[in-house]
Amino acid sequence: MKPVVFNNTVLRDGHQSLAATRMRTEQMLPVCEALDAWGFGALETWGGATIDAGLRFLREFPFDRLDALKKACPDTPHMMLLRGQNIVQYAHFPDDVVEAFIATSAKHGMNIFRIFDALNDPRNMRCAITAAKKAGAQAHGTLCYTTSPVHTVEKFIELGLELERMGCDAIVIKDMAGLIPPQHAAAIVGGLKEKVEIPIWIHTHETAGLGAATYLAAIDAGVDAIDVSIAPFANGTGQPDVTRMLALLEGHPRCPQVSDEQRAALKAIRGPLEKAYSELGDFTSHKNEVVDSDTLEYQVPGGMLSNFRTQLKEQKMEDRFDEVFREIPIVREALGWIPLVTPTSQIVGMQAFLNVKFGRWKQLSPQAADIALGYYGRTPAPVDPEIQAIAAKQTGKSPIECRPVEAPDAKPKHMDALRRELEEKGLPSDDEHCVIHAMFPAQLEALYAPKPEPAPAAPAPVAAAPVPAGVKHYALTVDGRTMDVTVETVA
Repeated sequence: MKPVVFNNTVLRDGHQSLAATRMRTEQMLPVCEALDAWGFGALETWGGATIDAGLRFLREFPFDRLDALKKACPDTPHMMLLRGQNIVQYAHFPDDVVEAFIATSAKHGMNIFRIFDALNDPRNMRCAITAAKKAGAQAHGTLCYTTSPVHTVEKFIELGLELERMGCDAIVIKDMAGLIPPQHAAAIVGGLKEKVEIPIWIHTHETAGLGAATYLAAIDAGVDAIDVSIAPFANGTGQPDVTRMLALLEGHPRCPQVSDEQRAALKAIRGPLEKAYSELGDFTSHKNEVVDSDTLEYQVPGGMLSNFRTQLKEQKMEDRFDEVFREIPIVREALGWIPLVTPTSQIVGMQAFLNVKFGRWKQLSPQAADIALGYYGRTPAPVDPEIQAIAAKQTGKSPIECRPVEAPDAKPKHMDALRRELEEKGLPSDDEHCVIHAMFPAQLEALYAPKPEPAPAAPAPVAAAPVPAGVKHYALTVDGRTMDVTVETVA
């Protein structure tokens, strides 16, 4: 039996899950040489929220980070998390922008694109899969694991088979909330291994304390690779730690053969990481470091629990925490039992909050309305017709069955338009800047804006624009990301 392959996530999901994606490139570079030499199957170095956070908070141009990490880790394949037609944003982008992003990322050294869709709609993954293959990179089709009456082992296996037919080089089981029980993981892995020819990988979190046991069951079932991290950017809401997994697998026939030098290297890597973790103390929390059994009850991503507590406190609704979270399954069911992963976790959380604050379905967020009408893709189960009718009345839109990016009222900006906009602003207009401008125009412009001179005194407060009657504004923060939402009362 072949040893299971360890992939390492510390440079992406490790700090995204445990430090709000705030690790800077210079904090990563001291461990890169040792990570590259250790023998990991792949290093996750990009994607997810790192591009947004790098621009928004760290003033880093994303491709500069990829270049630096590729130079520092030239021998191990690099992988990234990509949200299909959303790329690394919330909106659906036209095919030429998706293709340009992937081709440009591959040119800068990205080897593996782990491609998922929040609704598990393969139509929103096809373009990215084809583009990755065309760019000479690997396309890994990803199944977002969740639980509901319509999410069965058989359905996940069917989706895996469809992704293999679409040309994927591997199938990844993505358990974003750390919910998958060991036996379910074994059943999905075993079922896929019987029916597909390509490798099966699995990714989970230790949020609910199941991660290491789930990995062991998946390994017994034949999974080819697992995602691990390195403490202190491991365990809790992150992935299980490498050393911990090696101890768990000691004596197992599929345990990777690790030399004394490799074990010593893990200790050496940990030193700079602990220094970085301490420097990021404003963005870490003990609640993220420990097992949180609430995750099993509410079945939402771990980061959402602590962030939602803060959100409810700001709205003076902290005493209604349980009521809001009991509403989440009701919203999920009404919206077709959608998985809870960016951006759907934020959308469902906001709608649950609105249902509790104003009465069920009295106010519908624009994003929830778009899900109900098909503008995010095909939901796993039919949307409640009553909710769809409310959404249509509120938005004036009709339900769609086509791929969202092809909706009749979609007005996507293609590469030529993006390039013209950048030229008019006097900003670089190469493909790298075009694709970032497509997703984060304000953040890119702010990156190039001259830093203002410090003001001698604080400016006088500016009065906010009046808010029309019946319209309310909210900001929902989940996993360190803030979504601004405007809602109107529905008659």
